[in-house]
Amino acid sequence: MAMATLWVATGASAKLCFPGKMDASSGRGGISRICCPAHSSLSSVSCRTLARRWTAAAATAAPNGGIHLECAPVPPEQVEIIRSMNGWVAENMLPLLAPVDSSWQPHDFLPCSAPAPGESEAEALAAFTEGVAELREGVAGVPDEILVCLVGNMVTEEALPTYQTMGNRSEGGSDETGASSLPWAQWLRGWTAEENRHGDLLNRYLYLSGRVDMRQIETTVHHLLRNGMEMLVPNSPYHSMIYGAFQERATFISHGHTGRLAGQHGDKALAKICGAIAADERRHEAGYTRGSAKLFQVDPDGMVRALAYVMRGKVTMPGLLMSDGRDGGETLFERFSAVAERVGVYTARDYGDLVEHFVRRWRVADLTGLSGEGRRAQEYVCGLPPKIQRMAELAHQRAARGEARTVQFSWIFDRSVMLR
Repeated sequence: MAMATLWVATGASAKLCFPGKMDASSGRGGISRICCPAHSSLSSVSCRTLARRWTAAAATAAPNGGIHLECAPVPPEQVEIIRSMNGWVAENMLPLLAPVDSSWQPHDFLPCSAPAPGESEAEALAAFTEGVAELREGVAGVPDEILVCLVGNMVTEEALPTYQTMGNRSEGGSDETGASSLPWAQWLRGWTAEENRHGDLLNRYLYLSGRVDMRQIETTVHHLLRNGMEMLVPNSPYHSMIYGAFQERATFISHGHTGRLAGQHGDKALAKICGAIAADERRHEAGYTRGSAKLFQVDPDGMVRALAYVMRGKVTMPGLLMSDGRDGGETLFERFSAVAERVGVYTARDYGDLVEHFVRRWRVADLTGLSGEGRRAQEYVCGLPPKIQRMAELAHQRAARGEARTVQFSWIFDRSVMLR
């Protein structure tokens, strides 16, 4: 799971304020963010809707004087449906996980630092030094803005403990013992194991590249893990399945675009690395997409209402709360997402394509037998793709007319990159 991933706006967030809530990175009274298009007429409506969901009745005082927001209970029939799918998961999702013995490992893509059998320490050191020199020669031509996107992707991947924790909040599909043999639990652990390689590989590549400030990057990872992530209803298995499908497809797109751009600038090694990670994300997307499609067959009304709920709240990026400890007027995420939009790593148009893809893949327009609320949800969701694409086009036009500006990133030793 990486980048960047699902924002509608080009680096802009609507804000919801909760009195007394503390900003985890600064200690000041802060804000909670969801990703809403600042240029959208739906933005204020979506935020008001979310604010109503987070009511005083669901809030309790946290030890630090902030607000702890509790999720509404999941309908028990949805939990039972998820539990009944274990056999289906074993047949349709678990085969998408690669066997460990045939899986790639980060070591396969990087210079080896240990001697091969029969090789002396001096020979191993010389070979390692030569390998690092070749890696640095390749990355030398990669522009800073692409490095910023790569670092943002890596930081998001490194917060994997948070994502596994969130997955284990999904009622009916969690790993209740930590080593459960149930297929849902096997999927979660297998997904985590495969995803764990992504952050490891990108971290080591960036360290060897010599182009980035690793301490600032490590500080950012530290902050993100402490700050956590926000999901609208993390204990809902329907919402979690939909979120997983969107997130994995967006990550596939992001890594694929990063690899393509790296290859265009002469870094074949990075292009290969991003391609391998993107291929994993594609398999994981297939799992969550299949699971969602099955749920649309079993409970179309519940799923279309869940999909509309997620779309109204916006699908937030798992790295939304990243910080390097130096955030000013704009958050680090806002600057990162603006760079990704400008260079084409992940854009508002990509998001529009993604929504259209899932509406078509899950045949939302063809659903029948829906309740009144379900039909309204269906109408809303099916009308979203053209609206999002129009907003994306308007945003692109405004950006083209705007004045160029630069933003600094501590990740690249406070060098500046250009934005429009």
